[in-house]
Amino acid sequence: MADTQEQAVSTSAEMANAIRALAMDAVQQANSGHPGAPMGMADMAVALWGRHLKHNPANPHWFDRDRFVLSNGHGSMLVYALLHLTGYKLPMKELKNFRQLHSKTAGHPEVGVTPGIETTTGPLGQGLTNAVGMALAEKLLAQEFNRDGHTVVDHRSYVLMGDGCLMEGISHEAAALAGAWKLNKLVALYDSNGISIDGQVAPWFVDNTALRFVAYGWNVLGPIDGHDAELVANTIVEAKKSTERPTLIICKTAIGHGSPNRANTAKAHGEPLGAEEIKLTREALNWPHAPFVIPKPVYAAWDAKASGAAAEQGWNERFKAYQADHPELARELVRRMKGDLPKKFNQLAVDTVVAAHTKAETVASRKASQLALEAFTAALPELLGGSADLTGSNLTNTKSTPSLRFDFEGKGNGGRHINYGVREFGMAAIMNGIALHGGFIPYGGTFLTFSDYSRNAIRMAALMKLRVVHVFTHDSIGLGEDGPTHQSIEHAASLRLIPNLDVWRPGDTAETAVAWTVALQNKARPTALLLSRQNISYAPKADLGDISRGAYVLAEPSEVGLKKKAQAVIIATGSEVQLALKA
Repeated sequence: MADTQEQAVSTSAEMANAIRALAMDAVQQANSGHPGAPMGMADMAVALWGRHLKHNPANPHWFDRDRFVLSNGHGSMLVYALLHLTGYKLPMKELKNFRQLHSKTAGHPEVGVTPGIETTTGPLGQGLTNAVGMALAEKLLAQEFNRDGHTVVDHRSYVLMGDGCLMEGISHEAAALAGAWKLNKLVALYDSNGISIDGQVAPWFVDNTALRFVAYGWNVLGPIDGHDAELVANTIVEAKKSTERPTLIICKTAIGHGSPNRANTAKAHGEPLGAEEIKLTREALNWPHAPFVIPKPVYAAWDAKASGAAAEQGWNERFKAYQADHPELARELVRRMKGDLPKKFNQLAVDTVVAAHTKAETVASRKASQLALEAFTAALPELLGGSADLTGSNLTNTKSTPSLRFDFEGKGNGGRHINYGVREFGMAAIMNGIALHGGFIPYGGTFLTFSDYSRNAIRMAALMKLRVVHVFTHDSIGLGEDGPTHQSIEHAASLRLIPNLDVWRPGDTAETAVAWTVALQNKARPTALLLSRQNISYAPKADLGDISRGAYVLAEPSEVGLKKKAQAVIIATGSEVQLALKA
C-alpha cells in the first residue's frame, strides 16, 4: 500500500511539474506573461482536472460537461497547459506561440478562440461571477427538465480564483447571491498565496475570507495545503457532498512554487523568470526535460480522452432513454441548448409589432418594453429576466415571470424573474454566465445612469458575443426630480462606443417591439435598450420593416407642413423623436 501511495504522489508531482514547466517556458519564450499563478496552482489543477472534472476533450461543447472557469485569467498558461495535456485540440505549437498574434493562446483566455475555454477572463472577479451564473443556469435547467428516473442535467461549475478576485467588489455581489440561491454545485478553489503585483497583500487585504464566505451562506473548507494534490482532491470530495450550499476551498500556496529565488515574491507574478532562474527551477523540481518537452508517461497520466468519451457516452445513453419517455421535453432541451428560438417566434414578433402599430399608444418606452415582454415571455420559456432592485421602475416583470425563490432546502419555485438586489455589476456578469452556459436568454434592468456600474461586464459580453439584453430605463433628463445624479447625459454615447454592442433607443411602442425582436434573434451580440420614464406619443409609419435597420426616414419635409426645400436634416432617437417632429 505504501508503495502505491508513493507512486501516486510521484505521478501527481510529475503532472503538476509539467504545468509549471510549460508555464515558465511559454512565458519566457513570449518574453511576457504571468508564470507565478500557474506554478502555484498546479497541484490544485492536478486534483481537480485529474480526479474530478467531467469533460470530453473530443467534444468541448458536450452539454452535460462540468464548467471550469479560471477567474484569475492572467494565469492563462495553467488552463492552456491543462487543455493540451488532457487531449484537447491545442497542439504544442500553440503553447510555443503563447501571447502571439493569431495564436489560440492569448494572454488571457478567450471563449470561442481556444477549445475548452468556457468564458473570457482577465478583469478580476468576473470569472467567479460568471461561474455563479453558470451554476444558477444548471440548477434551473435541472429542475425544469429532470424527471424521476431521468437525470439529464447534472453537472458542476468549478472556479479557480486568487486574492485579486476576492479584493474586487463584484466578488461580494456574486458570492452573496450564490449563497442566497443555495448553489450547491458551485465549487470555488481559492489560490491564497498572499502576493499581488505590489507585493505581500497583508497591509491592504486583511479580510477573514473564511468568515466572510460563511456569512454569505457558503460551505467553507480549509485552509489546506494547496500543494498537496491528494488533500485537495479529497477536499473536493467533501465539497461535492454539499446539498444546500456552494463551497469555498481555501488553498494556501506559494506563487511561483518551485522557483528557488522567485517563489513567494511579486517577482514571480507578471514577468518571465529568466533563463538562469528557469534552470535553477528545473533542478529544484527534478525536471530535467528540455523546454516544451513532456515525457510520454506524463502525457499518459493526464490523458482524459478515453474517460471523457466514456462519460459522454454514458450521458448519451441516459438521454436516449429520456427521449423515449419524454420526447417533448427532450426536443425542448435540445432546442434551448442550441439557442434556437421556437418556430412560432417570427410570426409572434410580427404580430407583436403590428399590434403596437395598430394601437398607437402614448406610453413610456419602458412600458412599451413590458408590453413586448408580455408577449415574448409567454412564448419563450428561456427568457430569464431580472432587475437590480428596480423591478417596478424597469418593468422587467410579466405575468409569465414570477419572482424566483428558493426554499430552505434549495428547491426553486420555477420563477423566471430574478431579484438581483442593488448589484448592477454582479447582475451583468451573472447574466454573462447564464448566457455562456446556455439554455436561457438573460435580461436585466436598472437605470441607464447605473450602466456605469455594469459597464465592464457589458464590454465582456460584447467581446464574447453573448445574447444578453440590458434594459436601461429612465434614459434622459426626463427623469426629472431625482436630479443630475440620476439623469443620463453621456451614457448613450458611451455605450455606443462599445464594439459589438447593439444600442437601441426606441421612440415608440412599435420601435420598442422591433428592438426586442432583433435582440432576441441575434445570437452573436448583446443589446442595450435605452428606455424612457416619460410618455412618448406614437409616430405614424409608412413601413414597419424600416425600423429594424436601426435608422430610417420618419417624415419628409412635406409631411410636416413644409412647402419649401429642407435646409437641414434633424436626426433624433427615443423621446426626442416627438420633439423633432414638432421642430
